[in-house]
Amino acid sequence: MSQLDSISSEGVFYWAMKLHKAFKFRIYPDDEQKGALAIQFGHARFVYNHYRRVREEYYYETATGLSYRDTTDDLAQRLKVEYPWLSEAHSQVLQQTLKDLDRAYVNFFAGRAAYPRFKKKHAKQSIRFPQGFKLDGQRIYLPKVGWVRIVRHRRIEGVMKNCTVSRTKTGKYFVAIQCEMDVDEPTPAESSVGIDLGLTTFVTLSTGEKVKPPQHLRRTERRLKIRQRRLSRKQKGSNSRAKQRQRVAATHERVTNQRRDFHHKLSRQIVDRFGIIGFETLNVRGMLANHHLAKSISDAGWYQFVTFTSYKAAWAGGTVEKADQWYPSSKLCSACGEKNASLKLSDRQWVCLGCGAIHDRDENAAKNLEPLPREPREVTPVEIRAAVAHSAPENSQGTALEAQAL
Repeated sequence: MSQLDSISSEGVFYWAMKLHKAFKFRIYPDDEQKGALAIQFGHARFVYNHYRRVREEYYYETATGLSYRDTTDDLAQRLKVEYPWLSEAHSQVLQQTLKDLDRAYVNFFAGRAAYPRFKKKHAKQSIRFPQGFKLDGQRIYLPKVGWVRIVRHRRIEGVMKNCTVSRTKTGKYFVAIQCEMDVDEPTPAESSVGIDLGLTTFVTLSTGEKVKPPQHLRRTERRLKIRQRRLSRKQKGSNSRAKQRQRVAATHERVTNQRRDFHHKLSRQIVDRFGIIGFETLNVRGMLANHHLAKSISDAGWYQFVTFTSYKAAWAGGTVEKADQWYPSSKLCSACGEKNASLKLSDRQWVCLGCGAIHDRDENAAKNLEPLPREPREVTPVEIRAAVAHSAPENSQGTALEAQAL
């Protein structure tokens, strides 16, 4: 969120951005601390699942929903009396869990997310401390856990607001500290670019540059199949099955980390070069119905890449524009605007019948997606205050680009 910092006597407005940023570090709790964290994870998961069921049943019976306040009151007055062992968990951790559940329902009814699901014991676990934590060198204090060793590989900036402790499926522990900081308004790059995403080439820029897809999942597929086959042959409930489950989870985690690293680096390069970035909105869920391409589409991770690009552009003062879902970027001639209605998915190059231009399919689509650069103009104080009130970045949902780059 941005806020007006100061106004000079000459009428020049200076901006200061109030930025929220998370710093994630690896932590190494000992066995006793792992037990304390397991209690926090388990109790938070129980409360989440309990009120997920209660809210659903209440809605079916009364056709009205329960609010966050209703659930917190019930937690303090009834549930903790019925289950006294819930007092072992930090009270604010349970309250934050109810906030997460309420936000999940809000996002569902707003069409931004799927219906809230029950949390599973063997999935990723996380809890949030809004206060009470503190840092001291290579240690972090967590309420009801104690001082835990932390590896701080970079300096924390700003004022610490809350921290989220998580445990992955492979048994690794992390803490993400959200900080609030004031930064000067950034100056975005003046150039613009259109980006077409696909499978043959992951990124095609309107400048003609192309980036090949890394295909992290495809390269690890054979190892993953072997480990999953061995897991299926283990006896349920045995220690060997638990160890093999961790090996499978480690393989998936490695692929996820590789994909995130690729998306982070590529999105940073694009945001540093271009101030206005154009994408196309596509129905990715519908594309995944094609079983011949579903695995490759999921491996590409288009939504994650567009999300990373969007928030990095917002931090840099740039903008991300998304064309309409039905905008025919591949079929329009970027030179004269003539539409080639007979263009097929197999046509990688085509000739415009209107002007005779020869087009590369992906490069032409990227050129059509490039936003027009805006001319700088003087901004009035009224517009500045309006921008301050509505400067929260959008929550990007489901964008990716054509599966036509196939």
